[in-house]
Amino acid sequence: MLRVEICDSADTLILKLEGRFTGNDAEHTRTLTTRLAARENLLVDLTEVVFIDAVGEEVLSSLGRFGVEFVAPNSYVLDVCERLNLRVAPNGCSHLGALGDPRTNGDQSRSNRAKPRKR
Repeated sequence: MLRVEICDSADTLILKLEGRFTGNDAEHTRTLTTRLAARENLLVDLTEVVFIDAVGEEVLSSLGRFGVEFVAPNSYVLDVCERLNLRVAPNGCSHLGALGDPRTNGDQSRSNRAKPRKR
């Protein structure tokens, strides 16, 4: 099963994929993203993808030819992106922090200062 979520930021449309990117789900995603990629900058977040079959790989390759950028922070999806010669976003998820990504709790102002100790 595949879950697709679309997030819109100021200049980039982010497509978050979760689950198995296979068969008919991958083909439906191709149809959706082909329309979106023609209009805006598109970033495909593969962070939560657990499996990609041959159809999914072919869809990712075709998206790569449209100039889509991919978020691939774990070894599995990074390996797939490297094998398919896909463009990976710098630092794995550079565009996501600005949207209040749940992995950062939306906190963009973290400080490296040590907190005072209580005595």
